[in-house]
Amino acid sequence: MRDIPVSVLVVTKNEEQRIGQCLSSIKGFAEVVVVDSESCDNTQKIARQCGARVINYQWDGAYPKKRQWVLDTQNIGCNWVFWVDADECLTEDIISEIKGLFENGLNEAGYFVRGQYIWKRTPLSHGLMNNKLALFDRRKMHFPQIDDLACDAMGEVEGHYQPVLKPEFSDEKIGQLENVLLHDAYDDEVSWTRRHERYAKWEAYMNMHKAWPKDPVRSRDMLKKISRTSYLRPALMFVYSYFLKRGFLDGRAGYEFALSRKAYCEMVLDAMRNKNLK
Repeated sequence: MRDIPVSVLVVTKNEEQRIGQCLSSIKGFAEVVVVDSESCDNTQKIARQCGARVINYQWDGAYPKKRQWVLDTQNIGCNWVFWVDADECLTEDIISEIKGLFENGLNEAGYFVRGQYIWKRTPLSHGLMNNKLALFDRRKMHFPQIDDLACDAMGEVEGHYQPVLKPEFSDEKIGQLENVLLHDAYDDEVSWTRRHERYAKWEAYMNMHKAWPKDPVRSRDMLKKISRTSYLRPALMFVYSYFLKRGFLDGRAGYEFALSRKAYCEMVLDAMRNKNLK
């Protein structure tokens, strides 16, 4: 196999500090496309220098939002797509694993991919990892349209929910990759807090309007429904990340990261109490 038959799609806006490192980690795929929201920095220039194809995007305030818009309207070369954020990097292990899937035959419509956090330049070997359905067959899956346009906190890009199986493929299976992406989302305390306050406002809106789509994995969907609005969630999130997922083995970085997860859950509950979500 010459190239892995996957289109890697990276959505960006003013990511000149990160996009070069991200794109340099993407190797051996048939296509790399950067979907950029009219950045006013050097994001597009750097992306082209790295060999990526750049697509310009301007949101019209409606659905489809950015990711599904790309799938619906643009000439994407492969049926399989892999969504990678600008603050993520691929490892040789995950590239090899994806290559092996295509060499040995695919049995699933998509795959969840875990992200290993880098906290203040320290890679965390334990603790909470995000897990998103980032690699999938676009013929079989899509991003659902949900009722969140009245909340401006997320804006042009789909929020923190998973793509779902199209009705005609509802019996297809979803898999899990063993290897991880590296996820370096921390710049500084101010930007981290502002970004998560925005996320929390959106999540609170979703909770109060019961706007969440079903997670494609039933057990995950049930757990999320139970935990999203629980006042115990902040404490449970800290316990889960620091103790159950052994974040304490990462020392001070693991402790600080577990506290940050607790703080985010508190932001969501505060936003729900304030009810100022537009």
